[in-house]
Amino acid sequence: MQNARLSAEYEKYKSSGKKLDMSRGKPSAEQLDNMTGLLTEISDIDGCFSENGIDCRNYGCLEGIPEAKRLFAGILGVREENVVVCGNSSLNIMFDLINNAYTFGIHGCEPWSRQGGIKFLCPAPGYDRHFAITKLFGAEMITVPMLADGPDMDLVRKYAADPCVKGIWCVPKYSNPTGVTYSDRVVREFASLKPAAKDFAVIWDNAYAVHDLTDTPDTLLSVLPLAEENGTADHFYLFTSTSKISWSGAGISCIAMSEKSKAEFLEIMKVKTIGFDKLAMLRHARLLCRSLGDVMRMHASVIRPKFELCYKYFERLAADIPGFVFSRPNGGYFINVNVPAGKAKQIVSLAEEAGLKLTPAGATFPYGKDPADSNIRIAPTYPTLPELEEALALFDICVRLACSEQ
Repeated sequence: MQNARLSAEYEKYKSSGKKLDMSRGKPSAEQLDNMTGLLTEISDIDGCFSENGIDCRNYGCLEGIPEAKRLFAGILGVREENVVVCGNSSLNIMFDLINNAYTFGIHGCEPWSRQGGIKFLCPAPGYDRHFAITKLFGAEMITVPMLADGPDMDLVRKYAADPCVKGIWCVPKYSNPTGVTYSDRVVREFASLKPAAKDFAVIWDNAYAVHDLTDTPDTLLSVLPLAEENGTADHFYLFTSTSKISWSGAGISCIAMSEKSKAEFLEIMKVKTIGFDKLAMLRHARLLCRSLGDVMRMHASVIRPKFELCYKYFERLAADIPGFVFSRPNGGYFINVNVPAGKAKQIVSLAEEAGLKLTPAGATFPYGKDPADSNIRIAPTYPTLPELEEALALFDICVRLACSEQ
């Protein structure tokens, strides 16, 4: 009887023609509207100059203006001189870094393209776009399980002893999609890691550094100062951006690294660009240096109810379906869901047929292959609350239908 009712409800959604989307972690229109103050940060010609007199309308200033460097240095817990400010996409800079290593080599080593079969460590569940870059450059991806406080560091050390292993992807705070923040122990073990490859790169993608949602936010140790103490700083490349703070398509991003790595990076960067959008840097620095905390609290007030709505539905599913478990992160943009083994692809397919777009099952693992076929990344930020409620009601039906066949 229950299956018949679920099937009828499912067919009703399917025939409605509605299109719902929980596939990617995008800011909502309400969040974007909250940032219209950026438009008035520069109102006349006199306002186009940075604090050190640079005319931000013109070429130059390859590293970025000092105000923007200071903003990102504070977010990442590094010195201003470590920071290079770039365009709106930190993923773009990560791609450039991998491309530099592959094409030209880093730290005086042969280019990765000439070294034969290279390998890269991929904590999983993880960020699908990281894996896509690795796959594009032909590196073998090695899965490292994500534990409750970060990647399995015993395995990281074991694999890093192989000189063919050239790096690791990391989202150290509110990881995509698990919501895990690396513990102090994990950060210190990363900082003291001594890989066999001189050109080993720790890609420290701190995309959610200030994206707290609760009154008890996670804290993350700053890894670069610790790496400097351990003599390993040349291995670390830290990234963040304003993509989910201001406007994703019109923000700023940065890379922070050691003095040696920075000089090497800029040597290539100066050939490909004369500089990024310094007016965007100026707007963001002026607004966020004085009000970053207020801005993030405003965003949290928009996002938190969406996470809480997800929890309401997921608690019912967890109570009714053995093997359904979900994360409750203190921040970030995702909720990690595990369903009974062998059911994730079916659930995602059922949802898509009825008009609900989810992240593809398996996307959170290298090569798109989840060995248990159980992981689903939920991205609740983009829909409005009424749209999210509809999406969750349909997701609930799809989970119950798929799991009733066991």
